[in-house]
Amino acid sequence: MTIKTRLVAAAAAGAIALALAGMAPAMADQPIVGLITKTNTNPFFVKMKEGAEAKAKEVGVELRSFAGKYDGDNEAQVAAIESLIAAGAKGFAIVPSDSRAIVPTIKKARDAGLLVITLDTPMDPMDAADATYATDNFKAGELIGMWANKTLGDKAKDAKIAMLDLTISPVTVDYLRDHGFLHGFGIAYDDVTKNGSEHDKRIAGHDVTAGAEEGGQKAMENLLQKAPDINLVYTINEPAAAGAYEALKAAGKEKGVLIVSIDGGCPGVKNIQAGIIGATSQQYPLLMASKAVESLAEFAKTGKKPAGPADKITDTGETLITDKPVAGVPSISTEEGLKKCWG
Repeated sequence: MTIKTRLVAAAAAGAIALALAGMAPAMADQPIVGLITKTNTNPFFVKMKEGAEAKAKEVGVELRSFAGKYDGDNEAQVAAIESLIAAGAKGFAIVPSDSRAIVPTIKKARDAGLLVITLDTPMDPMDAADATYATDNFKAGELIGMWANKTLGDKAKDAKIAMLDLTISPVTVDYLRDHGFLHGFGIAYDDVTKNGSEHDKRIAGHDVTAGAEEGGQKAMENLLQKAPDINLVYTINEPAAAGAYEALKAAGKEKGVLIVSIDGGCPGVKNIQAGIIGATSQQYPLLMASKAVESLAEFAKTGKKPAGPADKITDTGETLITDKPVAGVPSISTEEGLKKCWG
């Protein structure tokens, strides 16, 4: 190699080094935002994370993701928020495991200047966060309650209903879905924030599932021991519905019991096609997360917060899916639902 060639090569190498050095600060200067979900195993939260990651890349923010070890793991979510505050994050989106217990830590984050957006499960009170992007959980429950009532027809007045809820603790997503179903079915209750406050004899009982298939199976087994003549099962989500079906099948009762649920994941929609679930209300986790990251990026770059009152949700949609539609209750088929499902 001649001296001239070596000089040219050295100059080129120097130019590349300078270019790379110029890129490093730009990447390092990306605002940090967070996503905190209940777990990283539920397909709903997996899809939510996918939506957040894609949007973060598009809008130029650094996304740091956290999740609890199990549904209800408030301590892990507190630690995640502390980590984001320490890292100088501009804000985060969170699906609270305990919508009341997390409020003091949310306040600490907001006092430190972070924007907080709730996803899926509103805070209690809702305005503890700056905004909420979620399914209207009461409406989602109402849709399956209306469908179940009309599907049973005259038999609705003598129904024996199992209520498979999420947890003993008062969690907004839990009691809103529960009472939405009751309202849609035509059953009165005393307190929307307390599962089991109804006095209707058609309710065979409540049990909790932790939103998991194993929990759904155990809860259904427990309620069948108390009321073997159950013919309608409300479930907090589709994994719990799948577990309930297994318990009914083991008891030889799967043919005479109607199961309704909420989620709209691909396994749940396929379970409608298979006759395991009668109807479900579909929600859209990817949209929730992508809208949240968009808002976090806007706040990080301009200081602008989401529009609208903090005590009202931004509804990201809920759609009844069934292959047995009834008059007066809008729905789509499983074929259509599979085009919009997740998981």
